[in-house]
Amino acid sequence: MSGPEPLPSVSFEQFTNLDLRVATVKAAEPHPNADRLLKIQLDDGTEEGRQVCAGIKAWYDPESLIGTQVVIVANLEPRTIRGEVSQGMIMAASATGDDGEKETVCVLRIDQPVPPGSKVS
Repeated sequence: MSGPEPLPSVSFEQFTNLDLRVATVKAAEPHPNADRLLKIQLDDGTEEGRQVCAGIKAWYDPESLIGTQVVIVANLEPRTIRGEVSQGMIMAASATGDDGEKETVCVLRIDQPVPPGSKVS
């Protein structure tokens, strides 16, 4: 079984435009208006923190995420998803089955504590 087709190459400058940061999950709950999403509150090193909506509900109990550190795309343009603002994206790996459906999703987590807001490079 081969992996997914690679995407076109990006320049180093394009890559450096992504702001990848470490964030600590402070709270997580099912999204009130979506079956597949969790609404997650993050400490991203800023005073106000941020909220993201992540399509990981089928693979994660919200309580199991609290206190863990994840990698986020911090400069993704905010958008409203079913009435809730999402201010970034939690990075995750996914594997798909032969039918094209996701079989598993694994959130990228930090293996040693670092300050929230730390840059990922």
